[in-house]
Amino acid sequence: MTSPIEKLRELGYELPAAKAPVANYVPVTRTGNLLYVSGQISSNEHGVVTGLLGDTMNVVQGANAAELAALNVLAQIVHIGGVPLEGIKRILKLTVLVASTPEFTEQHLVANGCSNLLVGVLGENGKHARAAFGVASLPFGAAVEIDAVVEV
Repeated sequence: MTSPIEKLRELGYELPAAKAPVANYVPVTRTGNLLYVSGQISSNEHGVVTGLLGDTMNVVQGANAAELAALNVLAQIVHIGGVPLEGIKRILKLTVLVASTPEFTEQHLVANGCSNLLVGVLGENGKHARAAFGVASLPFGAAVEIDAVVEV
């Protein structure tokens, strides 16, 4: 059976280092068997993926940015939450914020980038409830921010 890390690599990714918080909050809190992961933005080793859907980015670019935010959620679970990817019982809920123009109405398609990555890596355990909506701006000009509730 292919491990989640191997599946991540098959998708062309390595698990990144966990990003440090940039304000007065913690990246992950735990109560019982639930992890609450603070919002993770679309960023990688090259920096923040910035943009505004409906203006400077298209849906495919937005979905790619959402994948990066999902990778950062996984990094927080593993590196800060102390749970290996194999220890994730279920991604329960995601909130996906998409920086977009008022006319842009395809936030759900952008959010599919993170959803597809999580299901691709975790299989059935990656299936989740989700809300996706547009916002005027995100920290550091990020295109996407995602928070998560995870059962471990």
